[in-house]
Amino acid sequence: MDGDYVIGGVFSIHMYMDTVKHNYTTMPEALKCTGRIDSEELGSSRAMIFAIEEINNSTKLLPGIRLGYQIHDSCAAVPMAVKIAFQLTNGLDHVFYTGDNCSRSGMVMAVVGDSGSTPSISMSRIIGSFNIPQVSHFATCACLSNKQQFPSFFRTIPSDQFQAEALAKLVKQFGWTWIGAVHSDSDYGNNGMASFLKAAYKEGICVEYSESFYRTYPRSRIQRVADVIRRSTAIVVVAFASFGDMTLLMEELSHEPSPPPRQWIGSEGWVTDRDMLKYTFCAGAIGFGIPRSVIPGLRDFLLDLSPTKVASSPILAEFWEDAFNCRLEKSAVTDKRLCDGTEDIQQLQTPYTDTSQLRITNMVYKAVYAIAHAIHNAVCQETNSITQCDKLSRIESKQVLIQLKNVNFSQNGYHVSFDANGDPVATYELVNWQKSKSDSLEIVTVGYYDASLSVGQEFHINKNLTWMEGWTQVPASVCSDSCPPGTHKVLQKGKPICCYDCIPCPEGEISNATDLPNCFPCPNEFWPNARRDTCIPKPVEFLSFREVLGIILAAFSVCGAFLSITIAIVFFRHRTSPIVRANNSELSFLLLFSLTLCFLCSLTFIGAPSEWSCMLRHTAFGITFVLCISCVLGKTIVVLMAFKATLPGSNIMKWFGPLQQRMTVVSFTFIQVLICTVWLVVSPPFPMKNLTTYKDRIILECALGSALGFWAVLGYIGLLAVFCFVLAVLARKLPDNFNEAKFITFSMLIFCAVWITFIPAYVSSPGKFTVAVEIFAILASSFGLILCIFAPKCFIILFKPEKNTKKHLMNKSKN
Repeated sequence: MDGDYVIGGVFSIHMYMDTVKHNYTTMPEALKCTGRIDSEELGSSRAMIFAIEEINNSTKLLPGIRLGYQIHDSCAAVPMAVKIAFQLTNGLDHVFYTGDNCSRSGMVMAVVGDSGSTPSISMSRIIGSFNIPQVSHFATCACLSNKQQFPSFFRTIPSDQFQAEALAKLVKQFGWTWIGAVHSDSDYGNNGMASFLKAAYKEGICVEYSESFYRTYPRSRIQRVADVIRRSTAIVVVAFASFGDMTLLMEELSHEPSPPPRQWIGSEGWVTDRDMLKYTFCAGAIGFGIPRSVIPGLRDFLLDLSPTKVASSPILAEFWEDAFNCRLEKSAVTDKRLCDGTEDIQQLQTPYTDTSQLRITNMVYKAVYAIAHAIHNAVCQETNSITQCDKLSRIESKQVLIQLKNVNFSQNGYHVSFDANGDPVATYELVNWQKSKSDSLEIVTVGYYDASLSVGQEFHINKNLTWMEGWTQVPASVCSDSCPPGTHKVLQKGKPICCYDCIPCPEGEISNATDLPNCFPCPNEFWPNARRDTCIPKPVEFLSFREVLGIILAAFSVCGAFLSITIAIVFFRHRTSPIVRANNSELSFLLLFSLTLCFLCSLTFIGAPSEWSCMLRHTAFGITFVLCISCVLGKTIVVLMAFKATLPGSNIMKWFGPLQQRMTVVSFTFIQVLICTVWLVVSPPFPMKNLTTYKDRIILECALGSALGFWAVLGYIGLLAVFCFVLAVLARKLPDNFNEAKFITFSMLIFCAVWITFIPAYVSSPGKFTVAVEIFAILASSFGLILCIFAPKCFIILFKPEKNTKKHLMNKSKN
């Protein structure tokens, strides 16, 4: 139809083009489309005519201006799209060109279409060179948003970049991390799948396989893709393909062997096409579709097909004959019955007649209105609220291109505008293939996706979804099950990151969430629980009065002290007896007192260490033991000197009287007190938490402060013990029964053996057993002294009183 300004239209009404064989000897035949008519595309092309007629009848938009149109069938083929692009560019269409002049009315101001991305790319490269704007209703390839390559391209349908990101988020939302992917081997499928895979990678989704196919490929290639789907382990299959390509794949999958249950995720290129619903094994498929719309008056326009109109249009005639399986009078088809006029298009159930869910058709409607508004803004002016359009002014297509960038209007409640890339705001419906009450599949809108909303708020699902085979729960599609807390992921060699093994956390580390790649260590004073999913405080360990070992050692300490006091009482009651008087009763009582303190000082090592207990336990132990050894040493010296004094002319005993003995004990003890004082002043012992001996618990112990001070205290005790042992050995064979040297020798032998053994045991014992070893050494050496020195005397006093005589002690009896 001619007009003041002509708009071009390109639709894929047929899906195939006859293959032209070139022999280079004759002129090739004209390009022709073949195959069945896509009734939905035919409806879209008719919707363009409806929109143009609606604009021509409008008094607000382009008043007084008549729009014309040229609508072509591209057969979804690049060669045909290129031919149409040149035809639209030069304006010499046979409809408008009479041969007398070059009518400018034949030059198109803009083009609506094509329906596919690949033909649209080819067209845009040609008409873009002439600044002719192109507004596509169904070309979704993200590559077309590149304004450097396609400066004159616009579209009313969102870019696949938005759809790819939405599909990745949809897959992630349902917890699918192991999927298969198939796509059309075209600009639409290749670019869409590339965008999806990139977005899926960011979401942590792994793809088991990615296969491409195209409707012109040999069947063996389609079979190979179908076999990959059958053999795969991924339950979810994302298909970024056009309707024509998916039809061939579904046909192949419908053959034996039947494919295992698969959850299909579809792009808008096929998932909203009602012709696909015949493949019932895809029940439960979900995907995105262009929002449904309602165009008032369109249904009546589409159904207003009189026999005259049908006969005058080859396309409509072909559609009519195919829909009713009859032939018109002028048709070349002879194997069909003749149409008798009883055919009623209103009774026809095809996508052409179904206007209840207009999706792509509305994109055509909006594209036509966008071009009309751009022309309006270029030729019309507002004067006193009156729109005046200059019908005689001739504008260039470049002016329409400039105005298209700024259009911003609403039509039938649908907003139309373009961003800097020529794209609209991306909004999708989330659709689900559900079974109806009649057990047939239907497309149900269950939510929507709006890319303009904030992150995490884009999805809104308002209805229950059904899944493959009628499942009511989301099917699982993962390569490996999630690793529970307490484990971490270890990737399987040679497989994607979604395939992994769950390994328990190492000792001392936890993981408190699922699918963590690494475990992390607990803080120093914490340790993992048995499940290794949380850190709990480490148990604090020390030698306690409440545990068996502490109770036993404390009992021996008290018993030792009680034994010392008991012996002291026995000695005090028999203090006038010869055996007590002969063995230096004053040093004996002082020795018993020091042994009592030695037994009791071991109690300071039991219990939780504190600042005062740490200083007390080591200094008390050092001083009391020096006091004890000093008494024994004094007794040993007295024995030696007593026999020296029996020699003629010796008065040595005057130098070892009671006063000298006291001074000796005090002097030796004072040296130890001095060492302990220096130790406490310079670097005293202090309580500390030992975190290194055991990983799973804390040892509460006393640090030595200055190790030199500790070993000086022990060394001084050892020095006195060795000196005492040497003197006792020298005096062991002296005559008379009151000689204590033998008993002192045995006691010092036990003492030295205990403390020599103590050193390696102390160094090697871990934790609280270090304290137990020290207490054991104190008790063993103390019991050794008290039993070797005092047990024989108490035995004579209590059980052999007849030997407790001066005569017996002086060894003057016959025995």
